[in-house]
Amino acid sequence: MKVSLNWVKQYLDFELPPVGELVERIGAQLGAVEEVIDLGTKYQGVIVVKVVECKPHENSDHLNVCKVDDGGKATNVVRDDRGLVQVVCGAPNVRADIMAAWLPPGVTVPESNDKDPFVLEAREIRGEKSNGMLASPRELALGESHDGILELDGDIHPGDDFARVYALDDYIIDIENKMFTHRPDCFGILGVAREIAGILGHQFTSPNWYLHIVQDILQADSAPLPLEVRNELPTLVPRFVAVPLSGIEIKPSPLWLQTYLLRSGVRPISNVVDVTNYIMLLTGQPMHAYDYDKVKAQDGTDIAILVVRHPRSNEKIVLLNGKEIQPREEAIMIASDKKLIGVGGVMGGADTEVDSETKNIILEVATFDMYSIRRTSMAHGLFTDAVTRFNKGQSPLQNEEVGGKAVQMLRELAGAKVAGPVIDNNHVDEESQKRRWVHPPVPVTTEFINARLGFNLQAGDIQRLLDNVECSVMVDDDRLLVQAPFWRTDIETREDVVEEVGRLYGFDKLPLELPVRTIKPATKNQLFELKGEIRARLAKAGANEVLTYSFVHGDLLRKAGQNLDEAFQVSNALSPDLQYYRLSLTPSLLDKVYTNIRAGYDEFALFELGKAHGKSQLDDEGLPKEYERLALVYAHSDKQATETAGAPYYAARNYLEKLLRAFGVWQSCILIPANQADWDGHPFFSEVVRPFDPERSAVISDGKRILGVVGEYTASVRRAFKLPAHSAGFEFGLNLIPSSDIATTYEALPRFPKVTQDITLKVASDISYDKLFALLRSEVDRLRPDSTRVDLYLLDIYKRQGDIMHKQVTFRFEIASYDRTLQATEVTKLLDDIALKARNELEAERI
Repeated sequence: MKVSLNWVKQYLDFELPPVGELVERIGAQLGAVEEVIDLGTKYQGVIVVKVVECKPHENSDHLNVCKVDDGGKATNVVRDDRGLVQVVCGAPNVRADIMAAWLPPGVTVPESNDKDPFVLEAREIRGEKSNGMLASPRELALGESHDGILELDGDIHPGDDFARVYALDDYIIDIENKMFTHRPDCFGILGVAREIAGILGHQFTSPNWYLHIVQDILQADSAPLPLEVRNELPTLVPRFVAVPLSGIEIKPSPLWLQTYLLRSGVRPISNVVDVTNYIMLLTGQPMHAYDYDKVKAQDGTDIAILVVRHPRSNEKIVLLNGKEIQPREEAIMIASDKKLIGVGGVMGGADTEVDSETKNIILEVATFDMYSIRRTSMAHGLFTDAVTRFNKGQSPLQNEEVGGKAVQMLRELAGAKVAGPVIDNNHVDEESQKRRWVHPPVPVTTEFINARLGFNLQAGDIQRLLDNVECSVMVDDDRLLVQAPFWRTDIETREDVVEEVGRLYGFDKLPLELPVRTIKPATKNQLFELKGEIRARLAKAGANEVLTYSFVHGDLLRKAGQNLDEAFQVSNALSPDLQYYRLSLTPSLLDKVYTNIRAGYDEFALFELGKAHGKSQLDDEGLPKEYERLALVYAHSDKQATETAGAPYYAARNYLEKLLRAFGVWQSCILIPANQADWDGHPFFSEVVRPFDPERSAVISDGKRILGVVGEYTASVRRAFKLPAHSAGFEFGLNLIPSSDIATTYEALPRFPKVTQDITLKVASDISYDKLFALLRSEVDRLRPDSTRVDLYLLDIYKRQGDIMHKQVTFRFEIASYDRTLQATEVTKLLDDIALKARNELEAERI
């Protein structure tokens, strides 16, 4: 946003501080300043002159020898006896009695100021001495025209300082647009002037024409031009104001107006177009002018019709920039009864462009949905000054006032006459229109404001700060009722008021007081410590941690067999890969298995710590609950499968058991075959289990709740993710591990040698491994000698070919004493007793 200080000063009734100080205040309290341009240096030394004489050059067929009156302003130049200065000029429009801009010897041509500065000097041109030059618009950096000198207008006199006459002794402050994303009013000079007054502690009063429509300006004063407006999109276009104007005389704008457009980065075109741009730069409200007769000609009728609608199938439009587009289906379009004539809020169409032949126009001042404008702009690569403002969300309560000001200027500069009633297609709610507010008043207390800012402001102080930027504030003791003006679309909550007060008062005024802190050690975050311990233990076990996105593609959930209806969907996803919030961590890990196998890793385990959400799991406020989870996937490539003994389930279970044993919770865990688990009351967790094969998986329970799952994956999941046959994993909630159990425990190992023996039991096929292991473990703990350490773990589960009734399970038994060396006979006797118990309880046969 380029801000002209001279333009701002027109709306202030006090002197601004020095530019350096002002820029510092703007940067601290309004927006980041990207650049400050001293425009006055470019026009230093340029003088307004009157051409007194103009005679053809004797030695040229296109040059003229001119005598100019500079009021005696220039020094070090030769003058004749009348005090006039001679200048040779080749411009076709140079003649006596016109006013022009003269660049005396020693002055730098403004056009070259930012490039390779060109300093003029007195020199002879074909025998006639020329003192400097009479400048064209291009040489003055005021346009592209180089066909003739710039003819000056207005109340000017010879010898006047050109820069001062046209307010070009100016500073342009370029404020970063992103700083005003939530402030559409600050995309106009009027809004910036108001903010500058506010941060400098002065009362600002908006001009009367902006606050109240002057009905006399909009009274019809010519033969009517029939106009009809139809709005088919009232939700996207809540207000559409249009007025027909006749008697238009198209010509260049006055120089003062052109200079304000140019210093704001807008190219002058004609008086009508320049007025619409000038008002946009002043108020932040874009507008558009259509050639009335061209609009009417689109339909071949006696009435001009404007229709706000979506484009129809295969409709195209050629825009003002010459680009032809087929608008996106949801775009807001302006059309005649039969044909598109503009992209609403973005750019007009070439077929209804205002040109040198235009006599009648339709002036449009509308409000468009900011999100629709942004999507249309991005879809078609159309980035205009109107888009910059409309996609910030303009207030719909200023249209008629802004339109009235534009009509007033068109009357003065283009001879316009109002040719019909103002059409105000208005769908803003009645309460907002009546009270002229976008949001209702906000109640807040001084205590609430001071507690968040660290200030000690009184109610009167806060009232003055907000009054300065035209907020209405009612005070009752320490309670305030803040009503934002209609152009402030951002003040809706108490926190918005706090932000406004802090910004206007100045955050640099915060008291320099160090916070009081205790010297006691900070309490450790138990969850953070738990995660760190989990990472360390799984890394020691050979697993690798990965970090994946919490948002995933819908296809990933489908491949895992999960229900998309249970997942939260992002309405404005950055890409299709980030559409849904994941229901569990396992699908994200499965997606990485095939990639790693292709990279040459034959055997590995991947794990992730993260969060998951589901629609069925909401808190008392209707917000999604967050679940901290741990997932692990173990995979062994198919080409190495023959080297790995046993089912992959046990590989994953081994990781799970070692981890939970380290935290002392494995003994309290119950593993239930997944096909026997009761899912009533667990709709979210049923989605977590979906990738797992219910015939080859188990759910983890504490006897009351289902907390996790461990097992192999379904055939469809293996195919979808291209998993090797030897793959399994687990996932559980971190609430399985109590925070109080994080502390690492130490158990000394026996100094005496251990005795190792294996035991193989033949049992019926329908007896689960878990049941057999639990029996053996309980007997070991009951019968083992005192002061011994015993480990029991699975070696193998084997089925003989053809024997479907039985299976052989081999366990390894390791025992060591803390007091002495054990005898083999003691261990053998212990195993015999255990085998006897298994035979009596489970009819197990020792092999």
